[in-house]
Amino acid sequence: VNICKTFGVCVAICLLPLGGCSGSKDSTPMSTTGQSPAAATPRDFDATKKAADSGDAVAQYNLGVMYRDGEGVPQDYAEAMKWFRLAAEQGDTTAKYNLGVMYRDGLGVPQDYAEAVKWSRLAAEQGDAEAQCDLGLMYLSGLGVPQDDAEAYAWISVAATSGSEDASSNRDLVASKLTPEQLSKAQKRATELFEKYGIED
Repeated sequence: VNICKTFGVCVAICLLPLGGCSGSKDSTPMSTTGQSPAAATPRDFDATKKAADSGDAVAQYNLGVMYRDGEGVPQDYAEAMKWFRLAAEQGDTTAKYNLGVMYRDGLGVPQDYAEAVKWSRLAAEQGDAEAQCDLGLMYLSGLGVPQDDAEAYAWISVAATSGSEDASSNRDLVASKLTPEQLSKAQKRATELFEKYGIED
């Protein structure tokens, strides 16, 4: 699967993975009952929903995952978006990243690359490596932002240094598109970005 299918635009490098760097995160978040949403029962859903309704950001995020994945409830992307947004508005980095992915892919909302960039950037600036990589790929493709190979390289490089598994190979592919002068500037930009956003809070 390649970036052409993911972003709907074929770029010179069509070997990058679907979903940008890794798609929406499935870091097996824990519900308020201590079980992963994949093992959720109706009772777990009820406890998570109660905590989410009380304003608990972790529960709101977990409820978003349950709705997105159809775990313990019927799959409902619009409901997932609602809960991810509530968690994101309280500062949850992973919820911000997931909002970006859902806007990018048009899940529960009309596809909107500008919104995808907005939420991916917010998560990237909080140190989320997968969001950093996805933001770089948006720059590479020119979706929601002006196309910019150097900026793509910089964000993907930060993601690689921050721990994104897919970013290293993506960074090397993007680097092959740059002239030595462009690469030097992109590396300086990557250093600046890493100093600001390289470590997840």
